[in-house]
Amino acid sequence: MTRVLTIEDDAVTAKEIVAELSSHGLQVDWVDNGREGLVKAVSGAYDVITLDRMLPELDGLAIVTTLRTIGVSTPILMISALSDVDERVRGLRAGGDDYLTKPFASDEMAARVEVLLRRKSTVAAADTSLKVADLELDLISREAKRADQSLNLLPTEYKLLEFLMRNAGQILTRMMIFEEVWGYHFDPGTNLIDVHIGRLRKKIDPPGVAPLIKTVRGSGYVIAEPL
Repeated sequence: MTRVLTIEDDAVTAKEIVAELSSHGLQVDWVDNGREGLVKAVSGAYDVITLDRMLPELDGLAIVTTLRTIGVSTPILMISALSDVDERVRGLRAGGDDYLTKPFASDEMAARVEVLLRRKSTVAAADTSLKVADLELDLISREAKRADQSLNLLPTEYKLLEFLMRNAGQILTRMMIFEEVWGYHFDPGTNLIDVHIGRLRKKIDPPGVAPLIKTVRGSGYVIAEPL
């Protein structure tokens, strides 16, 4: 099912968006603050994002700028009460794909989302694999190879590797990894992530090859081409 992330702090507007998009057969997740919205958005798990311009904790412009800087290309419909031309231009130049001003008609919002989804499906049709150096992940067969050698990954290891590779070069915090791979909030008292990273490393980075998975002390983990 097509997934939409709605980042909107106004509950009335959010419920309107969720109801309209759900009626079109889309699965909508709603968060009401910018910081949590950014964590979910960087996962790459969504097909399109509706993003309010003015949010608590982290505003929409900062979110779209961050996403584009780290290479997240998910289409973004920015929604804002700021309707002057300069604000629309700022939003689009920061990386927004479309800009809708409040108040808006629900059917127009849904139509704009559908346009972005059609555009994304055209671009992504050939995007069936992820690659970092000589490591390749086939998103269709769900097979991983390094230097043409097949890697036997357990389901959780595959999901963890996919998340790392979709965000190659980007430091992912333990909270980001926990929420994306396990689907619930991070418990700082557990070493679950470290254990799974360790197991994945043994398969991805065996002795004698340049390591791709790196620990960033105090921050998290990153997968990147060797220096």
